[in-house]
Amino acid sequence: MDPGFWRGKKVLLTGHTGFKGAWFSLWLRHLGADVAGYALDPPTRPSLFELARVGQVVRSLRGDVRDLDRLAQVVRELRPDVLIHMAAQALVRASYRDPVETFSTNVLGTVNVLEAVRRASGVRVVVNVTSDKCYENRERAAGYREDEAMGGHDPYSSSKGCAELVTAAYRRSFFSETSVPPMEVALATARAGNVIGGGDWGADRFIPDCVRALTEGRPIPIRNPDAVRPWQFVLEPLGGYLLLAERLWESGDEYAGAWNFGPDEANAKTVRWAADRIVQLWAGGASWVHDRTEHPHEAQSLRLDCSKARSRLGWSPRTDVETAIQWVVEWHKRVLAGEEARAVTVQAIERFMDLERHASG
Repeated sequence: MDPGFWRGKKVLLTGHTGFKGAWFSLWLRHLGADVAGYALDPPTRPSLFELARVGQVVRSLRGDVRDLDRLAQVVRELRPDVLIHMAAQALVRASYRDPVETFSTNVLGTVNVLEAVRRASGVRVVVNVTSDKCYENRERAAGYREDEAMGGHDPYSSSKGCAELVTAAYRRSFFSETSVPPMEVALATARAGNVIGGGDWGADRFIPDCVRALTEGRPIPIRNPDAVRPWQFVLEPLGGYLLLAERLWESGDEYAGAWNFGPDEANAKTVRWAADRIVQLWAGGASWVHDRTEHPHEAQSLRLDCSKARSRLGWSPRTDVETAIQWVVEWHKRVLAGEEARAVTVQAIERFMDLERHASG
């Protein structure tokens, strides 16, 4: 990643009020980008967006990606250089409760973002962030490659597979040299999952469930302790998205398409392992219990093959799962102790960038 690339770039980020969106907004501003965000109100209380006062450093616009007219107007007026689409209904269990909202947000919302770009002019790069769950999961040990079948057992996973298909159709139909008329928009999708970091209070997610229980002094309820997850610190895939956007800007045709961003194989650990480590780091009598009540289907194992990003982008993770969990616990302990959330978050960004600089020489 070239930090200088982002200085002065106009970036429109959908979903900036969410957990990943708030981290991404602060990182982009730290790099000197001119950032505007388009999203609904923060999805949780508390939220990293509000605690870190992200709205003070980015132009924050409220809107729904399902509102094409509003979204098209925003893209037309802002004329961003780079658009990164992260707005989504991002929870598996919520997708069981309201599949219509999930499909309308994740599928039609993607259509609307790409249609807004098609109707406007000036957007050079679009990165659509989907999910590792877009693949037809066969519960195998080997990682999934970018050219494998889309699918999904639950509405959320299926909606992300659909969003991938929508993106591929728009790329071939409208954003290529052979489209009529041709449009110079470099379009790619980015697939990542099981991202952890400080400031996540989402419902039915592992780290927020842990933090809520620990701060309330009760055991952490664990639904599926033997499930294997490819844990990664939040800045790992975000760094991949930044690098991908840079490559799309420089050589769009070579990098348009789908990309996986996941941890090394050794960092695919069971939920039990992660819970044990969090309890150990939190200390103070922390514990976890197996929640044996009935729950909707969740994948037991899902891994990504990230060899394409490694070989063609030169991307690789800078942290391991041990470091990621340490940083998550540290973030929450510092903020609970009264430190300012934005300062703690920016310090984590700077620490991660130091790892990047050391790795590149």
